[in-house]
Amino acid sequence: MLRDDALEGKVIVVTGGGSGLGKAMTQYFLELGAKVAITSRDLDKLKGTAAELEKSTGGKCLPIACDVRFYEQVEAMLEQVVDAFGKVDVLLNNAAGNFISPTERLSANAFDTIIDIVLKGTKNCTLAFGKHWIEQKQTNTVVLNIVTTYAWTGSAYVVPSATAKAGVLAMTRSLAVEWAKYGMRFNAIAPGPFPTKGAWDRLLPGDLKDKIDMVKKVPVGRLGEHQELANLAAYLVSDFSSYVNGEVITIDGGEWLKGAGQFNMLDQIPEELWDQLEAMIRAKKKV
Repeated sequence: MLRDDALEGKVIVVTGGGSGLGKAMTQYFLELGAKVAITSRDLDKLKGTAAELEKSTGGKCLPIACDVRFYEQVEAMLEQVVDAFGKVDVLLNNAAGNFISPTERLSANAFDTIIDIVLKGTKNCTLAFGKHWIEQKQTNTVVLNIVTTYAWTGSAYVVPSATAKAGVLAMTRSLAVEWAKYGMRFNAIAPGPFPTKGAWDRLLPGDLKDKIDMVKKVPVGRLGEHQELANLAAYLVSDFSSYVNGEVITIDGGEWLKGAGQFNMLDQIPEELWDQLEAMIRAKKKV
């Protein structure tokens, strides 16, 4: 989408950058000349991803273990990036967690898990990086947040995620106004269905993904391709979008317009199937 040197000289941090959409965006940033630090809790996965992407792009990718739920770890991660690259220009808040469940089945801890990763994690990173930029008097900086279309519509069966993403969207718009005076821009992307193994296994476990045809909900008649999201992200973190501030851009093939509430169709699932799905989700990851 962009010229080869569009991100030359930029240093970008991608949370949740070890796999899926975070990895796809990181790869394109590297191809366009940026240096990228990727973070998550799984350092081994990050190291594998970084080595793979450096080999395929010739760029520099720095893996850093960081649990965004903890502010001290975020500060330490930021310090490592600055030590390695001398500065940081862009923060991409991509780390997330989600699972489907009737809300009455959720424990308080399960609800908190999603809030802590998505909303608190984004807050921690945004606050740490923002304060650093203000202190350094560094301008032309960007925060790009990955939200969802149900951040403004809400959606049944993913209430913790909807709640957290709505908070992230409000933060995006609020700081786009408040911190513009410091030379920061804040924008968000709201993706529709972009298949990734990790996320889809949690949201549609077992054979549920075969029973629910997500394509039928998308007017353009297909699912999103990772490069399409990477194209949009690259534009929004580049200097070509320097007059875009406080926006949330939807990339979903028209899905939310066709039927607000991405998971509302799950009201068709009988109670006994919820028992099976809950057991499968818990087996994958204790929540």
